[in-house]
Amino acid sequence: MTMIRNIITLTLNDLALAFKNKTIFLVLFIPFFVFFSLKMVDQAGADFKKITIGILQKETYPPAILQAVISADKIFTVCRVASVGEGKQRLKEKKIDGLLLKSKKEPNSLALVVLKKESLQTVSIVQSFSALQKATEGNNINWISDVTPLFTGPIQKQTLPAWILMLVLLVGFIILPAQVAEEKEKKLLLALLQTPMREIEWLIAKLFLGMILIFTAILFLHLLGKFDFGNILSYAAFIAVGGFCFSSYGIFLGFLCRSQASARTLGVIFYLPHLLPSALSDFSQKLGAVAPFLPSSRFYGPVKSILLEEGGMSSFSLDWIYLLLVGMATFCFAYLLIKKRWLM
Repeated sequence: MTMIRNIITLTLNDLALAFKNKTIFLVLFIPFFVFFSLKMVDQAGADFKKITIGILQKETYPPAILQAVISADKIFTVCRVASVGEGKQRLKEKKIDGLLLKSKKEPNSLALVVLKKESLQTVSIVQSFSALQKATEGNNINWISDVTPLFTGPIQKQTLPAWILMLVLLVGFIILPAQVAEEKEKKLLLALLQTPMREIEWLIAKLFLGMILIFTAILFLHLLGKFDFGNILSYAAFIAVGGFCFSSYGIFLGFLCRSQASARTLGVIFYLPHLLPSALSDFSQKLGAVAPFLPSSRFYGPVKSILLEEGGMSSFSLDWIYLLLVGMATFCFAYLLIKKRWLM
């Protein structure tokens, strides 16, 4: 009986600590967030949305196909573009769902350019064309003879931007908040501030630590996978801006917590909402609409463009300004908290 009573007492004590350290909130938050994210992903049976198809103004398409697509205005919205380059740019910006070009394989069929070949949107477009063809001509040669993704290359490289985002957020939301909270919890920060060291010096050192960890992790990933760096100057500049933003963010989160356990909990609570909307935006129009408001999406989009499309930093001025402003704001908040000796 004594043994059972001791086990029950220790279990209740551990549960009390879980409530005190906010661990129980993390256990409840993760299933809730996953459920909410899955609800945001487009599902079969969701409201039908017309497909926006881009066609070239000066291109000569097979008349029967073009007329059928224009007539099917309940399924397709036709958007005319001046050139292939403009069409691909609109495709990147998700202003159109697909771009129709004349097929080089079959003279009386078309090639479809899409953002991602494996996406649900592409399957929907191909199925819609197939159904329209059967209703118009029966079982003749397929109108769509080729489907070309905008992002080409090995699957490893196509997933590289998502892994880079994960590494940056891991440092910013998991490692740095826990380290800041540890120095507060063990009174190491207070002891350092008793010396001639100033608060701004400690903050800048932590900021440099986060940026160095981010650069090291990304460089190691590139060396292991033998990935090229695309436009290396733009790439390095965006990693630096993103590292500054999320390192400042992480330091600020660390100051909001009293202990390492609560910092890890708060870090995960911020980590998942910043990671998943960007990673799942290609599968959900709802998440795609939410993602641009998050700093992670402002980092992920340009990095993906630089690595996969050889884009440059000059094309994403609003994104790096956004990241700089978020980084400066969270750095200033962290400075105010350290001056007030918050939870120390």
